[in-house]
Amino acid sequence: MASVGAGLHLIRRRAAGRSSAVERRNLLTVCRFSVKTLLDRSCFDTIDDSSPEFTNFVSILEHILSHRLKGHTTWFGYESPRNFWDYIKVACSKVPHNCIRSIESMENVRSSRAKGRAWICVVLMEKRLSDYISSALRDFKTNRRFYEDGAIMLGEEAGLLADTLIGLNTIDFSFCLKGEGVDGSCPSVIDYTPYLKFTQSADSISSDEEEMRTLGSSGSESSTPDKVATAASIFTEQSNLVTKCKRFEQKYRVALEQKGYLEELVRLREAQLSEAVSHNKALQQSLADTHLSHTVEKGQLEYIILELQDQLAEEQ
Repeated sequence: MASVGAGLHLIRRRAAGRSSAVERRNLLTVCRFSVKTLLDRSCFDTIDDSSPEFTNFVSILEHILSHRLKGHTTWFGYESPRNFWDYIKVACSKVPHNCIRSIESMENVRSSRAKGRAWICVVLMEKRLSDYISSALRDFKTNRRFYEDGAIMLGEEAGLLADTLIGLNTIDFSFCLKGEGVDGSCPSVIDYTPYLKFTQSADSISSDEEEMRTLGSSGSESSTPDKVATAASIFTEQSNLVTKCKRFEQKYRVALEQKGYLEELVRLREAQLSEAVSHNKALQQSLADTHLSHTVEKGQLEYIILELQDQLAEEQ
């Protein structure tokens, strides 16, 4: 019985691990798709809080930041649910010129969920969402304190999340946080339908074409073989052209998205490199100044030692 119980426990652990891995992969994949749809939409329209692409992106980001988030334990030992804003305001407090205090002081944004959504709007307008997430990921102690094992923010995939969000820096977002503020009354729900697309494989297309030729050849007896063959060839040619056109269009969109993402990534890396070079020059100058100061101090001490030795010699 003990071995059976151990076996069942092992099976449950494996099933739980697989479920957690699938959940992480699904959220990160749909986040990547959401960023791509925002980039596509921004080429034609201004992204504001009424855009369905933005609403869905906020829902996805909320689910990622809330994935396996630990509850808050009260004095009586009860665990109350936490919101991702409780984590963000601690993990991102060290970000230079952060907006945490501004969000906390907003009178029209009261609930933690509303503050978290207001924070997303503000950092998107500042083009610093990736910077905030990267800074939060570096705070390992805080991440361990707020998240359970298996959380996205504790996994290796979290680094990919920060890289994915860099592309949003190319978008000029426009949000209004005044008036009634950001709605935080309803929990977020992800709409997966915009990202569900069936792509027919080449083998399947060939099979369909063969089937159409077979149906055409076995059609009504009144149809002549030449007419049937001509109609089948025309249909096949049109199908091939449509398929090729769709493939080229898809490749073009992918290449365009990758181009924008890589250009933004290059700009970010160039800025980081320039900052590192400036920091290195400052360190070298500081090292040279320190070395010069030590050399002068050493010379002064040697002179004092010689004077003391001369005084001792005269007294003897």
